[in-house]
Amino acid sequence: MAGLQTKSAISLPFSLTAAFRNLSVSSKRSFSTTPATQKTKVLPDYIPPYPFGPNYFFKQSNSGLYGGATIQFGNKISQGRNKGKTRRSWLPNVRRKKLYSEALDEHLFIKVTRKALRTIWKSGGLDKYLLDDRPGRIRELGVFGWELRWKIMQTPKIQEQFRQERKKLGLPEPPSFEEWVKQKEAELNSQVDELVNIKEQTKPIYNEKLY
Repeated sequence: MAGLQTKSAISLPFSLTAAFRNLSVSSKRSFSTTPATQKTKVLPDYIPPYPFGPNYFFKQSNSGLYGGATIQFGNKISQGRNKGKTRRSWLPNVRRKKLYSEALDEHLFIKVTRKALRTIWKSGGLDKYLLDDRPGRIRELGVFGWELRWKIMQTPKIQEQFRQERKKLGLPEPPSFEEWVKQKEAELNSQVDELVNIKEQTKPIYNEKLY
């Protein structure tokens, strides 16, 4: 029976193939501990650009009212036998709060720090906090606060408030959007005419020395 193979010799290759088939080269972890990359907030084209620009160092502050608070770094001092230093960081105290806007007449769920929340209470509300025109307040608003400030300023209630203030100060009413567009078109057309009309610049000059 030299031509016949034993049962163990026949089943050995098939068992090894099945064993290697069950092995997987890829990892079985379906999650990652690496945090997702924060995207820089970009304002729409119809909103004026924020004068201080977005925060690239602590991008989370672009999605809420952080009041200028950012991540801080320092050392943790050990009080033991070694008395060594361990590098650590401190994140701002951020909470999601429901704040009421009188101009928009609705409640807004906003990420706000404890520092900014105290300033809002002292200012007398969310609208007064956002409409403050001091440079320090504008800087601490961030991109999110700047966009929310623009939305509040476009409401009829705030527009009427601005109209009354201009009337008290004796200032002229600003032009409407259609009038502003016509004014800008007239300025651009005048600039184009100055660049295109080169008749005076190319006018021949009589020089007695040449004749």
